[in-house]
Amino acid sequence: MSFTSVKDVKNRMEQTGYIPSQEISTIVFLAQETQKPVLIEGPAGVGKTELAKSIALCLEQEMIRLQCYEGLDESKALYEWAYAKQLLYTQMLKEKINDVVSSTATLAEAVDEIAGHEDAFFSHRFLQTRPLLAAISSADPVVLLIDEIDKSDPEFEAFLLELLSDFQVTIPELGTIAAKSKPFVVLTSNNYRDMSDALKRRCIHLYIDYPAIETEKEILRMKIPGIQERLLTRVVHAVSRIRELDLKKKPCISETLDWATSLMILQHDDITEDAIFKTLNTLCKHKADYDVVQENIQHIIKV
Repeated sequence: MSFTSVKDVKNRMEQTGYIPSQEISTIVFLAQETQKPVLIEGPAGVGKTELAKSIALCLEQEMIRLQCYEGLDESKALYEWAYAKQLLYTQMLKEKINDVVSSTATLAEAVDEIAGHEDAFFSHRFLQTRPLLAAISSADPVVLLIDEIDKSDPEFEAFLLELLSDFQVTIPELGTIAAKSKPFVVLTSNNYRDMSDALKRRCIHLYIDYPAIETEKEILRMKIPGIQERLLTRVVHAVSRIRELDLKKKPCISETLDWATSLMILQHDDITEDAIFKTLNTLCKHKADYDVVQENIQHIIKV
């Protein structure tokens, strides 16, 4: 179910509930055709992760997600050995081990004899795959989402460069495992730190900002089918003005949806001071932001 054109990307993504711009549709199509990762940067909550989910739905592929965080290392992203399981099997096969070493005369000979059977304990049976290895070793194509890559350490980013270049990984006990089919890779960043030039060179770059007013209106119409057009317009314009303020966290699309839904539940058909005071906590996540919005209430509710 590959995309056939930029227009095809836009049409199929809209069917999944994601409204892409022309730029987004173009980048997704180019990423598919060139088999290059997409690095998506932008503020939190503008739909970067949702874009990856939409791509997976359109392509009818499983999405495998690696959530990045400070301290993430190869073992947590690639694989780990199930040591407890290995130990359990060792206990269960204790008599067999005695049979293996029964003909040896020295400790060194016994160790060498056991070493000859170590493949039995370092096999896929005892391998716990993590997201990166799961994506590479999947028999079917997948969408690999490496979420919030900017929260990982630079050392992990350097490791990731090698993996994304060759789409293979070497496990000392098993050898090299190459991708059976290249995953569609999406990396997201909230600009917690700058990404390296080396990573950006290997990716197609996409910056997603808060949506334009008309795009956000379209999103609300799709996500909240029963909303009145007047309230929809007033909500989107009010949120746009709030985003212009000096806030610690500007409201994202999901918070616009929450606000509009709250106003409808409380049966408000317009944006008034009273309506904002009752529902502001659905938009503002910090007390300081709450105060800033209240100070600029007249600017926000103007028609």
